[in-house]
Amino acid sequence: MSTLYVIGTPIGNLGDITLRALEVLKSVDYVLCEDTRVTAKLLHKYEISKPTISYHSHSGLAKVDHIISLLREEKNLALVSDAGTPGISDPGSLLVSQVKDALGDEVKIVAVPGPSALVSALSISGAPSSDFLFLGFLPHKKGRETLFREIADSTRTVAFYESPHRIEKALASLEKHFKESGTEERKIVVARELTKVFEECVSGTATELMFHFANHQDTVRGEFVVTVFPR
Repeated sequence: MSTLYVIGTPIGNLGDITLRALEVLKSVDYVLCEDTRVTAKLLHKYEISKPTISYHSHSGLAKVDHIISLLREEKNLALVSDAGTPGISDPGSLLVSQVKDALGDEVKIVAVPGPSALVSALSISGAPSSDFLFLGFLPHKKGRETLFREIADSTRTVAFYESPHRIEKALASLEKHFKESGTEERKIVVARELTKVFEECVSGTATELMFHFANHQDTVRGEFVVTVFPR
């Protein structure tokens, strides 16, 4: 029986790879990558030489069929993303579903846990996390303001990913909806570039954070995780 390993890889610092992940990467027949160039850096650092196959959000059915055919040939595959755990706000979830539908019990799907930007951000936020809502990347347009209204009304911690192009707009929307709901003093923690050289974690109200980034435009770059405390 073939195995598809779903492997968490570093979100920045390459030293965060687990020993088990390295062992599995050395043992598989192929590595499925979001971007083969990104994964090549990780494999090179740990002197792992394995053939790679690109798999990302724009991969068509032909690529999926090829992956399924390899599993039918009893090849063992590792699925990795550019950073973090495949399937978490990541096209890997679709591939896992398609493999399950096509092969059922003919294949083992094994998790090899590793880094996650979401969990890392929550762990240093101080926000209650026994019960939280994760929204992934918010939509760019349709439904975006509806989600901000839901966040403003939430009695649970809410976390989401945001890009540098929209982080200031996101904070402005939070400020607007918090004021409308009478919760403008809600605490927000913004974690940026986690585990990387310019890692930063700032907290405050939406208004305070807007002021911070307006006056530190050089930090409006990289990858952001926004954690909103419950009302």
